[in-house]
Amino acid sequence: MRALITGATGLIGGRLADQLLEDGAELVVVGRDVARLAARFPSARVRAVGWDGARLPPEALEGVDTIFHLAGEPVADGRWTDARKARIRASRVDSTRSIVAALRSAPRLADGARVLVNGSAVGIYGARGDEPLTEASAPCADIGASGDFLAEVCLAWEAEARAAEELGVRVVCVRTGVVLSRDGGALATMLPLFRTGLGGRLGDGKQWIPWLHLDDSVGLFLHAAREASVTGPLNAVAPAPVTNATFTRALGKALHRPALLPAPAFALRAALGEMSGVVLASQRVLPEVALHTGYAFRHAKLEEALAYELDGGAQRAEGAAAAPQARRA
Repeated sequence: MRALITGATGLIGGRLADQLLEDGAELVVVGRDVARLAARFPSARVRAVGWDGARLPPEALEGVDTIFHLAGEPVADGRWTDARKARIRASRVDSTRSIVAALRSAPRLADGARVLVNGSAVGIYGARGDEPLTEASAPCADIGASGDFLAEVCLAWEAEARAAEELGVRVVCVRTGVVLSRDGGALATMLPLFRTGLGGRLGDGKQWIPWLHLDDSVGLFLHAAREASVTGPLNAVAPAPVTNATFTRALGKALHRPALLPAPAFALRAALGEMSGVVLASQRVLPEVALHTGYAFRHAKLEEALAYELDGGAQRAEGAAAAPQARRA
């Protein structure tokens, strides 16, 4: 495989790139800071290309057979001001449009099947209570100026990606849920509070959390690229979603700490503003396409996933530090 990756310095993109290198792939990594990319991936099989998100040089796609587009402004790093919302949207929608434009004018693409594995999110479904949501479920209907911002972004994001189908490219939109990793994302944010015994449910705790371990997030991106029968939306979530209250209890148990201090919904809305909808929304999302196309989850149960990440994470980090650098050459 010769793959192009955007967002290769992010939580999912970085692990995905490392896995592809271990599998023998050649990579083109694109981003704003070429020096940072080159330092992160000091391999002869990696080429770093500058990209501001607005125009991807078509020559970056020369020889590429697979594109993984994971770049995007972080959603949960602060209140959603108008400026931040504009950056969140542009970093996803406009950047995807630029990738498709580069595909149209690319000088030479690899022979054989081509695929664009594009990022997306379960936010496309909106808050749906206890309704089971599969890839066949309709997106959120409440979008627009006063509706669900993330759902609107995801809809536009996926529409830009699907434009590549006109070029004979297979397109998969990976609708990612809450990715669990001690190295970043929601779990890393929660750990300090829960370790002090100050963690607790959010709101009434009845909202469903579509969680996923980082290993399976990477696994599903690879599955999307390699499994020709996968096309269109792919829910990147574990097969057993849990409520926020259940998640809270499981995390407290894994850390051997109480998790008894709830954060009331009104307090979250006051502190986070519009972004509070992300943590209070109930989304009972199921990975129907992944299961029907033969993907085997490494971490299907929450308790096991948390134990693996919290107990095994330190050992994995030590092993990675001790590993010879030659494996990246």
